[in-house]
Amino acid sequence: MLGSIPSPSSGALDLGPLTLHLYGLTLLVAILAAIWLTGKRWTALGGEWELVTRVAVWGVAFGVIGARVYHDLTSWSEVPSPKWQGVFEVWKGGLGVWGGIFLGTVVGAIVVRRAGASVAVFADCAAPGLLLAQAIGRIGNYWNQELYGKPTDLPWGLEIDPAHRPVQYFDQATFHPTFLYELIWNLVGVGVLLYVSKRFRIKPPALFALYVAWYTFGRFFEELLRIDPSHHIAGLRLNAWVSIILFVLSAGYFVWHQFFSERPHKPHEPEHRPAMAIPKSRVR
Repeated sequence: MLGSIPSPSSGALDLGPLTLHLYGLTLLVAILAAIWLTGKRWTALGGEWELVTRVAVWGVAFGVIGARVYHDLTSWSEVPSPKWQGVFEVWKGGLGVWGGIFLGTVVGAIVVRRAGASVAVFADCAAPGLLLAQAIGRIGNYWNQELYGKPTDLPWGLEIDPAHRPVQYFDQATFHPTFLYELIWNLVGVGVLLYVSKRFRIKPPALFALYVAWYTFGRFFEELLRIDPSHHIAGLRLNAWVSIILFVLSAGYFVWHQFFSERPHKPHEPEHRPAMAIPKSRVR
């Protein structure tokens, strides 16, 4: 083996009486990055930072709840014992991105709608930020030595301590760093979404649909590598099927909404939306 990626010996940092969980710190950085990018895009179109902050507070809170519920329901065997306590121990890992995106998006949309702003336009502004947060959040899996892929002897193989290896792979030392694969894929996606948004005239919420399609396309291939416990249907992991379904729906919606819905326009014209087209949020 020419080389490998070492894993951290611990996912926590002890600062005297205070223990800092690096998984949670990584999620905090991811959330702040999403808020920053979304806020930059929203205010550039005439929106207010106050609405972005409000959406973040409610969306993140319910997004974490949705992500944890999805994980607990689909990966019950991975919930730490005792179960009544383990279902709440988010800092030990275990957030299902599908549940987080769904519930966080629903609650965020409610907040935007109650503010009198455009849910579709806000969703497009948030799409690159959400993908950026997902990229950064994957570093949390690195701290916890979790959600890695099959054994590999590639130079970028990830070293996993024996205590974190599945029984059937106990004699293997290095594995595919699927967290790194997804991180790179998501960062590339952020660039693609920003380029498409700037270069082409996109009818909201088509950019949000493109974000879902981009993420699920890459996630499907990641699922083919992962070896953590999962329900299987017809030989594929549950999340692989979820990726297929969401990709078909989101890609189909993007094409239909962008090219065949009402008020069609030339899709290759640069995007110049007037700021006044977005209603100012109303403080309640």
